[in-house]
Amino acid sequence: MIQYILIIYAIILIIVCAKIIINTTTPSKGLAYLLLVISFPVVGIIIYLSIGLNYRKRKLYQKKIDIDEKAFPEIEEKRQLYSKEILLKYKDKLNSFLPLITALKEKSIISDNNNVQLLINGEQKFPSVIDSLKKAKHHIHIQYYIYENDEIGNQIADILIAKVKEGVKVKFIYDDFGSKSIRNKFTARLKKAGVEAYPFYKINFIQFANRINYRNHRKIIVIDGIVGYVGGINVSDKYINTQQHKLFWRDTHIKIVGTSVLNLQFTFLTDWNFCSKQNIGFSNEYFPITKEKNYGNQLVQVIASGPDSDYPSILYSLIQTILLAKKELLITTPYLIPNSSFIDALKIAALSGVNIKLLLPGVSDSFIVNTTSQSFYQELLEAGVKIFKYNKGFVHAKTLVCDEEILVVGTANLDIRSFELNFEINAITYDAKTAKQLANQFNEDLKESEQIKLSTWNKRPVYIKFTEKVLRLFSSLM
Repeated sequence: MIQYILIIYAIILIIVCAKIIINTTTPSKGLAYLLLVISFPVVGIIIYLSIGLNYRKRKLYQKKIDIDEKAFPEIEEKRQLYSKEILLKYKDKLNSFLPLITALKEKSIISDNNNVQLLINGEQKFPSVIDSLKKAKHHIHIQYYIYENDEIGNQIADILIAKVKEGVKVKFIYDDFGSKSIRNKFTARLKKAGVEAYPFYKINFIQFANRINYRNHRKIIVIDGIVGYVGGINVSDKYINTQQHKLFWRDTHIKIVGTSVLNLQFTFLTDWNFCSKQNIGFSNEYFPITKEKNYGNQLVQVIASGPDSDYPSILYSLIQTILLAKKELLITTPYLIPNSSFIDALKIAALSGVNIKLLLPGVSDSFIVNTTSQSFYQELLEAGVKIFKYNKGFVHAKTLVCDEEILVVGTANLDIRSFELNFEINAITYDAKTAKQLANQFNEDLKESEQIKLSTWNKRPVYIKFTEKVLRLFSSLM
C-alpha cells in the first residue's frame, strides 16, 4: 500500500515540477518553487498550487481586462490625446525624463494643471482627508487595502454615511484579506445607510489560495473627480502617532487637486466595475473637464499595474527612473525583496557615480521579510549604495526622489509581490519644489537613522549570514 502511495506521489511530483518549469518565466522563481516542492513533501506542492500558479492571463483577469476595455474606450482615447498634448507643451521641461514618460505611455498618463501636497504620517493625512470628504458635492470613491474597524475607520465611515444623506454618491472598495475587521457588521452598516461597498476578490474557501495571492494593495480616494489622495497610509489608528501607540509609524501620502485625479478615477472605476459587476463608463459627472480652472502648475503621471497588466509597469518605471538619475536618488521602502533587474539597476547607477541613499526599517513588522531584505545589503553596499536603518519606529513609506526634480509616492513596495502580484498605483510628480520638500523630509528621517557600513556589516555573525542566504533562496515567493 505504501509503495503505491509513493509511486502516485512521485508521479504527482513530476507533473508539478514540469508545470513549474513550463509556467514560471523567471528562472530564480522557478528554482525556488522546485526547491520548495522537492524539499517539503506534500506541503511544498500544496503551497505551490495555492499561491504559485500564474493567474495573470487566466479567465478571472481576462474578464477584468474585457470589462475595462468595453467601459472606457472614449476616456482612454481622450487620455492618450491629452498626454500627447502635454508632452509637446512641456517638452523642454520634461526632456531629461522623456524615456520614463514615453516608455509607458499606453498605461500611464501625464497631465498638467495639478496642485500636489505632501502629507507626512497619519497626523497630516487624516485631517486633510476628513476636510475634503466633508466638502464633497457629487461623489466619493474610496478604496483601501487595509481599512480597520477602529476610531479613524469609524470616523470616516460616519462621514460617508452623512454624505449619503446629503445626496452624495459613495462607492467603497476594500480588500477582503487586508480589511478582515470590516467584512461583516461594519460594511453592513455602510450598505444599510446607502453606501455601495464591495470587496475586491471576496475570499471563500474554494478560491482562498488564488485570491489571497492577488491582493488589491491600492489606496485611492477620489472626491467629485477633482480631489484625490494616494500613497502608503491605510485607514487605521496605528498610522496616527499618539502616546497610546508604542510603535511610531512613518509614512507618506499625497493629495492631488486637478486633472491627474481623473487618472486615479479611471483606475478606481476599472476596479469598481470588476468587483461590483456594474458597467460604469465615461461620463462628465465622473470625469469633469477641468481645463477651464487653474489648480496648479505641477505635472503628474499616474502609473497603475497588477495581474491584469501586460507588463509590470511600476517596476519598469522605477528602473527607468533609477537609470535616468544623474546625481542623487533618495529611496524609502518598508520591504526590499526585488528581482535581479531592480538590484542591477541600483548597482549600475551607484557605480556610475549616482549618490544613492536607501532608507529601510530598523524595526520591521516581519522578521522573515526583514531578514530576507538584509540578504541584498552586501552587494548593494559593495556597489556604493548607502543604506540607512530607521530606528524611531517602523518606516512604511514608499517614496523616491530623483535629482530633486521628480518624486514618486505610491502604494508599491520594492518587492516581487508589489511588482508582479498586487494591484498597485504610484504617482510621479515632475516638480522641483515638491521634490525638494520630500528630499528635506528624507534628510530629517536620516537624523533618526543609523547608516550601515560595509565594514561593520561584514562582521555580523555567521548564523545570521546563513539565515539570510537560506531565506534569499525563497525571496521570489515572498
